Amino acid sequence: MFVERKGGSIATFHIIVLMTVPTKEEADKIVHQLLNQRLIACANTLGPVKSQYWWKNKIEETNEFLVIMKTQEKLFDKLAETIRKLHGYEVPEILALPIKRGWAPYLEWLDSVLTTR
Repeated sequence: MFVERKGGSIATFHIIVLMTVPTKEEADKIVHQLLNQRLIACANTLGPVKSQYWWKNKIEETNEFLVIMKTQEKLFDKLAETIRKLHGYEVPEILALPIKRGWAPYLEWLDSVLTTR
């Protein structure tokens, strides 16, 4: 059984949040804090990945770790603020993408762990 996001309350919308960090240790530190605060249900850390980007008027190339986190849209502001406080970058990447469709039991699990306090 799959469910599709169609309107509804912002509280029930699910999102994927992307973040890059310079080290696996920093990824683990941030993810652990977000899990402890129940701001995310789970995270996957990939890397190192090669990142290429503009920074201070020049093109940079760096190895980073990409963290993919699953949560609810209503938790994004607090999640982003927590990341900003713990992150070593001056301008960290914190991007939210909507989950348009998902397997109902997985989304129910996600909701259950985020609402248990």
